[in-house]
Amino acid sequence: MARRKPSEDDRRRRKPATTPEERENELVGMAHDLAEEQIRAGHASSQVITHFLKLGSSRERLEQQRIQHENELLQVKREQIEAQARVEELYLEALNAMKSYSGNEPELMDDDEG
Repeated sequence: MARRKPSEDDRRRRKPATTPEERENELVGMAHDLAEEQIRAGHASSQVITHFLKLGSSRERLEQQRIQHENELLQVKREQIEAQARVEELYLEALNAMKSYSGNEPELMDDDEG
């Protein structure tokens, strides 16, 4: 079944964008639609054709995969830093508990100071 081209009425019926991100996504979608129309009609500029050829290349896919893996690595590093901070807090609590058992004054933690 052929894809129906959105009419002006369809565009007017859409809920207006409420955030800059939604507006950006709306404009990007419109630009893609226009580029598709130009390519199908044979009127697309060389820049438009080159842009979409690059998007479909294996190099672009590998680059996107590399970026995704970098993001995952950064997430893991952030989680490790948070876990290390929690371990340090637990060590301090354990040391304070041991000091209190031996009759010494426990150290105040940052949260307890005031």
